[in-house]
Amino acid sequence: MSTELEVLEIELLTEGIFRHYGVDFRHYAYASLRRRIWNCVRAEKLSTVTQLLDRVLHDTGSMERLLLQLSVNVTSMFRDPGFYRAFREKVVPMLRSHPFIRIWHAGCSTGEEVYSMAILLEEEGLYERSRIYATDMNEAVLAQARKGIFSMDMMTEYTRNYALSGAKAQLSDYYLARYDFALFRQSLRRNVVFAHHNLVTDGSFNEFNVILCRNVMIYFDRELQSSVHRLFYASLRRFGILALGRKESLRGTDHEGDYLELDPVERIYRRMA
Repeated sequence: MSTELEVLEIELLTEGIFRHYGVDFRHYAYASLRRRIWNCVRAEKLSTVTQLLDRVLHDTGSMERLLLQLSVNVTSMFRDPGFYRAFREKVVPMLRSHPFIRIWHAGCSTGEEVYSMAILLEEEGLYERSRIYATDMNEAVLAQARKGIFSMDMMTEYTRNYALSGAKAQLSDYYLARYDFALFRQSLRRNVVFAHHNLVTDGSFNEFNVILCRNVMIYFDRELQSSVHRLFYASLRRFGILALGRKESLRGTDHEGDYLELDPVERIYRRMA
């Protein structure tokens, strides 16, 4: 297949999905998008992207499987422990002065990082006056996140991450082991709102003290990244905190000059006005 024909097929697929389902993948980074689409083509036992388009337009089950494939759901508890140490040291002291703290965790996936932040806030004495809005475009991963149940096979890695993050307890203090699964405490979900939100098509829904969107925008093209940064800027309170992934930055966006860099390695920024 020629490169030109493949590009056309992928453009028709993403346009068809957008028009029929209102889900917009048209500005996702092409290389990652192409790889995930072909994974789905093979999983559906098809041979072309055009065949995949025909199937997803007429079969909602196929569309749900494609959505799972195209959504970025790579996450872990206390991922990049240095980020959580930096958050404790540089952000928590600022949050202590607020009577109520609103945090938006955009692109929360299956929720491991949401529970990580809830634990951190609990240990810093801020959880009771905090509300975490954990959003994702994928209803399947949101359903999993709401349960707060994770594989025990991952607990060794998560415990190690937690210890490196500035831990003040034992990770096992926060969950019950049930057969092959770890069930995290109900109290960690009490102040969390899990909700559907699509960064590509949906707008601002509140004003936040902190916005976390880590390792999500690396899958977006430059135009979509700029659009999401405009959304975040409009959603942050004055002097609010924006946290990105280590491979992401504000460089080249409309709001590059509107933030003070609190931590250049962990990509933590503070809105200046």
